[in-house]
Amino acid sequence: MKREAAYRGRMAPTPSGFLHLGHARTFWYAAQRARQRRGTLVLRVEDLDLDRSRPEYRNAMLEDLRWFECLWDEGPYHQSERLPAYRSAMARLVDRGWVYPCRCSRKDIRQAAQAPHEGDEGVLYPGTCLRRPIGDPLELWRSAASEGRGTNWRFRVPEGRRIDFFDVGRGRQSWVAGSDFGDFVVWRQEGLPAYQLAVVVDDREMGITEVVRGEDLLISTGRQLLLYEAFGWTPPEFFHLPLMRDEQGVRLSKRHQSLTLRRFRRRGVAAEQVRREHGIDLPGLAKLFAAGGDQPASQNRQRRRTSST
Repeated sequence: MKREAAYRGRMAPTPSGFLHLGHARTFWYAAQRARQRRGTLVLRVEDLDLDRSRPEYRNAMLEDLRWFECLWDEGPYHQSERLPAYRSAMARLVDRGWVYPCRCSRKDIRQAAQAPHEGDEGVLYPGTCLRRPIGDPLELWRSAASEGRGTNWRFRVPEGRRIDFFDVGRGRQSWVAGSDFGDFVVWRQEGLPAYQLAVVVDDREMGITEVVRGEDLLISTGRQLLLYEAFGWTPPEFFHLPLMRDEQGVRLSKRHQSLTLRRFRRRGVAAEQVRREHGIDLPGLAKLFAAGGDQPASQNRQRRRTSST
C-alpha cells in the first residue's frame, strides 16, 4: 500500500504496567487512522518515569500491541534516550522568558490561601515563585543542569488568554489560561522534562501530524498549544477518544488486571474476538461518539449474553 507522507500518527504507551482495553482501543484506532490515510505510524515509548517504568512491561507492551494488530511503521523510540533534545528545547524557553524556577512543594501549593481548583488535577498554582527574584534565569538553568542541582521549572501562562482549537472527535474546544489551568511544570527537579514539554518536543521532531489519545488528556492540549506557540511551531491536529470504564463507571487503569491484553492472551482469546465483544472497531467507535459518552468495557459482552438467553 502506497503511503502518503503527509500523515504521521503515533502510539505513545508508558511501560509502567500491562496494557488494558482502554489503551488497546486508543492504539488500535490510531493505527486505523494511519492505515486509512496510507500514512506512517510511529511507536514512542514514554519511559521518563524512571521509578515506575520496567523492562518487562516494555517487552510485554510490544508483544501485546503486535498481538492486537496495532502495528507500527517506525520506532520504537524511547524518551529516556532523547534527553539532549529536551534540554535544548528547555534552554530556549528559559532564554525567551517563558519559564521560571519553582521551589514550591505540592503541600505548599495545597496550603496556599484561596488556591482555586484546577478541575480534577488539583489546585491552580498561585504564582508564589513567579514573584521571586532569581537573577539571570539562563545562567541559573545552565548552572543547575551542569551541577545536577534540581529544581522544578514552570511555564508562565498568559493570564486570561483564551485558547481555542478544533478536536477531530469532539469539535470546537476552548480553555482559559489562568482559570482552567495555571502555570504548569515543564522541567522536574529530578533533572527530567515533564510530560507536557517532552511530548511537544517529540511530536514536533518526529513530524507527527495527528495525535490520537484519550479524552483524559484533553485539557493538556491547551497547555501544549501554548508551548507550540512559545517555540514558534505549528501544532498537529488532535483527536481525543472517549474513555473506557468498568461496570462501576470507573475509568480503566493498569490496576484493572482482568481487562489487560496479557490476561486475554493467556486465556487463549483471539484479538479479533476481543475487539468484537468490546466494540473496538470503526462502527463501534462511531456509535460511541454518537451516544456522547463513555462505554463500559463489558457493555457489549453483557448485551451478547442477554440476547442469547
